[in-house]
Amino acid sequence: MRGPDGMQETLFSFTSLEQLVPGDHPLRRVKKLVDEALVGLNDLFNQIYAETGRASIAPEKLLRALLLQVFYSIRSERMLMEQMRYNMLFRWFVGVAIDDPVWDHSVFSKNRDRLLEHEVIEAFFTQLMKRAEAAGLLSKEHFSVDGTLIQAWASHKSFKPRGGGNDQTPRGPGRNAQADWKGRSRSNQTHASTTDPDARLYRKSHNTAAILAYQGHVLMENRSGLVVGSVVTCADGMGERRAALAMLDAIPNRPPRTLGADKAYDTRDFVAECRARGVTPHLARHDNGRRSAIDGRTTRHASYALSQRARKRIEEHFGWGKTVGRIRQTVYRGIKRVDQHFKLTMTASNLIRMARMLQGAPDAPIR
Repeated sequence: MRGPDGMQETLFSFTSLEQLVPGDHPLRRVKKLVDEALVGLNDLFNQIYAETGRASIAPEKLLRALLLQVFYSIRSERMLMEQMRYNMLFRWFVGVAIDDPVWDHSVFSKNRDRLLEHEVIEAFFTQLMKRAEAAGLLSKEHFSVDGTLIQAWASHKSFKPRGGGNDQTPRGPGRNAQADWKGRSRSNQTHASTTDPDARLYRKSHNTAAILAYQGHVLMENRSGLVVGSVVTCADGMGERRAALAMLDAIPNRPPRTLGADKAYDTRDFVAECRARGVTPHLARHDNGRRSAIDGRTTRHASYALSQRARKRIEEHFGWGKTVGRIRQTVYRGIKRVDQHFKLTMTASNLIRMARMLQGAPDAPIR
């Protein structure tokens, strides 16, 4: 018998958001971790917000919504608010009831900037790492480091001389005519982007084109493959090594025993700085005739081969962040905003990994 093509709505509904979300949905485990970490940020939120005045969007809901934007590759706040209006899963995760109105996208963006200004994402990341440490997921001895290129939200047409003027010759009529820079020297010392002045013209290798970009850096512990440090710097040839040393210095208590990395870190200065900190550099050696900064005294040990295998797991975070988290090309301008977006994406990647590892495990108190 063919069913009728009609819809009869009931006058009253007694369904809750909790009943609409399946009990085995992956976001349930993620939400539990997020809520536990947010409890530790209560004092920080009290400092950021005044005790009197008009109530704003709860910072806990802001942070949950930002995580959803990363998890589901939502490219703008406008689309995120549109999803919040009719997606019951999103409402449940953020903590918005079925009948509650959804915020305007401009209001959401303005309140989000307050979280970026007070570095709430870094504090949330710290609380999450306390949960991982309490569960025994973190290594305190063996780490890996690597960097990736983040394309800036700026075009080559915005890369103009710092003193003013325009050295671009259009190849045809119209506002969007292709520019011609043939025979003209262009560098970061003489030129800057008018769209994003913090972006730098950079190319990863001799076989790739130069683009306006930033560099994102990650420090990962080798036991569970969790990110324990992340930062964004201006793109240049020394940025990876400087960021690696800064993240090493930020590790509390004592420095790690080993640090795995690729050939870009195989320089005498970087090896000397690591050893001065008591860290054994397990770096991939140059094999193109260039003399390596490490020798058989380091590579002969079995731990060196283990570090070289473990360091490649950083690419899992970069791959997830570029395909799901949208960090292949950032939509933000300015190094501070790009840095916050990168850290949020790496935090979301940690959440996905921790939710799988802690599935079925007893709760460990956060100390």
